[in-house]
Amino acid sequence: MAKKSAKPHSQARPDPQSAARKLRREPMSRVDTAWLRMEKPTNLMMITGVLMFATPMSIERLRKVIGERFLAWPRFRQKAVDGPAGATWEDDGDFELDWHVRLTALPGRAGKRELERFVSNLASTPLDQTKPLWQFHLVESYHGGSALVARIHHCYADGIALVQVLLSLTDTSAEPVANDRASADWLHEGKPREAVGSIERYRKMGEKMLAKGVQMGTKLYEDPSLAAVLAHEGKQIARELANAVVLPDDPPTILKGRLGVSKRVAWAEPLDLDEVKAVSRAFCCTVNDVLMASAAGALRSYLLDRGEAIDGLSLRATVPVNLRPLKHAKKLGNHFGLVFLELPVGEESPARRLEQVAAHMHELKNSRQAIVSFGLLAALGMAPVGIQRLALELFSRKATAVATNVPGPTMPLYMAGQKMREMMFWVPQTGGIGVGISILSYENHVHFGLIGDARLIPDPDAVIRRFAPEFEKLLYLAMLGDWDAPLDAAAADAMRARLLEPAAT
Repeated sequence: MAKKSAKPHSQARPDPQSAARKLRREPMSRVDTAWLRMEKPTNLMMITGVLMFATPMSIERLRKVIGERFLAWPRFRQKAVDGPAGATWEDDGDFELDWHVRLTALPGRAGKRELERFVSNLASTPLDQTKPLWQFHLVESYHGGSALVARIHHCYADGIALVQVLLSLTDTSAEPVANDRASADWLHEGKPREAVGSIERYRKMGEKMLAKGVQMGTKLYEDPSLAAVLAHEGKQIARELANAVVLPDDPPTILKGRLGVSKRVAWAEPLDLDEVKAVSRAFCCTVNDVLMASAAGALRSYLLDRGEAIDGLSLRATVPVNLRPLKHAKKLGNHFGLVFLELPVGEESPARRLEQVAAHMHELKNSRQAIVSFGLLAALGMAPVGIQRLALELFSRKATAVATNVPGPTMPLYMAGQKMREMMFWVPQTGGIGVGISILSYENHVHFGLIGDARLIPDPDAVIRRFAPEFEKLLYLAMLGDWDAPLDAAAADAMRARLLEPAAT
């Protein structure tokens, strides 16, 4: 009997060296490495989101959902470890779920202002580099329900992938049943920006650029070795890269300047998505065109109130472009490029602002700018720190804001049995950019969010509350127009002039 009991006892004894050998380690992709290394105290590379629920959520049930669904991705048990030989993903041998899923309470009768202040503090606080770079904070009492603040480092995934991750935590009913996942309805076959093979080719192009000793700077487009590589890939690619490098710096405004470590976030009351679609049909443009034109109008109004001279002023926003079908979003990682979108804040006419945004959006869709930037990110992922900082500084000077639009589910969602009534997220800014605009659709509504450096925009509500009035100007023009014919800017301006004429006299 003694021998029989001794054997299982010896097998059950842990072997620290064996356990250490079982911890997985794998190289991080070059693009993900680039996002890991972009972090600095004045611009943390976190995607921050807040989910608001109609009824209270228990921390025990939330931890159960996170443990079963979020951790179904092994990546979220891994730390991001950077070193001279490159960045790697390494299993966290000391992983504890309680450290990553926290319970908190806001002081007094918590309202929107108090929650915005709490999220702002979290958006300004770096994640612990010795642990997997993510956390969930459950606010136990908010407007009769709960709020959940999520922080996930950008090196794990891009916005499209993280929407897929968050949707995997939700159900389409309060009592989940088998295969009841919101992500199943959201993950339809989307048209990728480029075929997968093309993306891989441009990633390798970025590697070739670095291998030939290309220096990221103002003379990048003149380098003969770069020209040889780009000529092989096509003149159009070379032209896109040259245009990006020699693009003039964005003009100085109060929205640009020296950054601090404190960030401020805010979100607006949602817009009705059907009304946004009605405006897009009236002006023969996309929903995204309408929303970005509204954002340009909000920035214009804010700059005017702050005394800026903006006649003829155009500011740029870097806009992420998804480069993979939605069905592949669950693979995590960063698979997007960036384009520079002109925001005509100096244009007084709402209709002409929309016309200009739509025209530039159309031009960008037919360009290779997104895949060129993807290749550059791959190159930066293996570049020395000095070159990375030079490149980030070079490109951040060319834009004032980051703007992103993520389509969410149209049906109501439930997490841990509680109905989600609103959600919003904020993407990080890179280099010296201090303004981020976020647009998210959910349950047939459009949600606007803003994050700004506290030195540049101490009160982001002063900007975000202008989005709805700017959209309503376009909606009003669309309602007054001829519904049987497209409404162009000239006709809209003539109609607007007639409406303003009595007030002028």
